[in-house]
Amino acid sequence: MTPRERWLTVLAGDKPDRVPCDYWGTAEITQRLLRDLGCASERELWRRLGVDKCIYLGPVHPAAREQGWHLQSLFSIWHVETQSIGDYQEDAFHPLAGAECVNDIETFDWPRAEDFDVGELRRASEEWEGYPILGATSEPFYLNCRLRGMEMALEDLIARPEIAEAILGRIFAFDAALIERVLVEAGDRVDLIYLAEDLGTQNSLLLSPALFRRFLKPRMAALADLVHRCGKRIFHHDDGAIRALIPDLLEVGIDILNPVQWRCRGMDRAGLAAEFGGRVVFHGGIDNQQTLPFGSPQDVRNEVKESIDLLGGGRGYIVAPCHNLQNNTPTENVVALYEAVRTFGR
Repeated sequence: MTPRERWLTVLAGDKPDRVPCDYWGTAEITQRLLRDLGCASERELWRRLGVDKCIYLGPVHPAAREQGWHLQSLFSIWHVETQSIGDYQEDAFHPLAGAECVNDIETFDWPRAEDFDVGELRRASEEWEGYPILGATSEPFYLNCRLRGMEMALEDLIARPEIAEAILGRIFAFDAALIERVLVEAGDRVDLIYLAEDLGTQNSLLLSPALFRRFLKPRMAALADLVHRCGKRIFHHDDGAIRALIPDLLEVGIDILNPVQWRCRGMDRAGLAAEFGGRVVFHGGIDNQQTLPFGSPQDVRNEVKESIDLLGGGRGYIVAPCHNLQNNTPTENVVALYEAVRTFGR
């Protein structure tokens, strides 16, 4: 099977020739792996490791200073200023921090979906025949925190709900318009849409399930309906201890749940599989807080086998690290991860 065939087989509820696997890593570790494994390109690296890489693309904004598939991280088009910390961009200026009323939100210089070039996504996807393609992203509260500042964005949900509604309404409307453009103009090249958030900490949620249901769930469900009407699947990323939200996310209609950070409170793999395994495909599950950076290759192999055994018995499982591999992960542990998929994933 090709990588795309493996993904689509799992998403259809069937069994592929082996468990699929994906790769998430920072640019630092990817460059090191290219060097250590003697690969000339990322495509060669995926083949060397046996990765069924999901290719994350996206429409291109001609005025964006940044490049990348994650549209909420094209900070310049949202007027968010950042500073570099390693491979990550941290906020340095929040353009809506001073907004005091809904009119301040409405008069903000919002980007327009029609300004994006969807044709570039189509051209880029043609280079990845045989791989699954993710073609657009939505992460509204993540972006709200960048526009407003995280503390104020959280305060707004309680103290200034009209501000929260105005900002989130604008973001969701933009996301819906752009996702619809992608699905209409390049839908034949796209398999997945990324509807995500970052709502978990190591031990709990950033906001209550009640606030999620008020401010995020109805709009997320509308986006999910749009995606499913076009015959595409939803990849949902949500860090941390989010177990209390999983029933709501399943009602929204997510197809894939990432990253399954099982060392976080309430996210044990056996419990997740028992309660939700028949309704969602798990993606991730290989711990990058302890096992991958600090364990031995045998520890990694053991965890891959455990995760396949625990998470692979329901609707399906795609093996991957719990979020990005960091540069403190030894090369031999990365190799052990993907070798273990070939050993235990048949």
